[in-house]
Formats: sequence, structure tokens, C-alpha cells
Amino acid sequence: MQQEEFYTAQELADKLRVNIMTIYRYIKAGKLNAYKTGKDFRIEKKEFDKFLEKAKAN
Repeated sequence: MQQEEFYTAQELADKLRVNIMTIYRYIKAGKLNAYKTGKDFRIEKKEFDKFLEKAKAN
């Protein structure tokens, strides 16, 4: 069985070279689906890939 890969909001912010608040805004706006674990968010790799595909199309 394949293990799911997750990113933290900070990892995505670093990867996209944006402020972490931008990632939080994407999550709040529903542009990026995330799981909340305690105070932190976890974003599945496949969700991030879908987010990038949508962004590329616009």
C-alpha cells in the first residue's frame, strides 16, 4: 500500500516562494484542501498537484 505524502503550510510556502499567510488564505478560500492537525495544516501532495494544475490553466 502506498503511503500518502503530505506537506506542511510552511513547506508549500517555501516551495512556491510565498508568505505562509498566502497558503493560509488559499486554504481558507477553499482553493487548497488541507487537514488541520492541532495548530498545523497538512496538505496532501495530490491536492497540491491539483492546485498547481488549476493555477496553470488560468
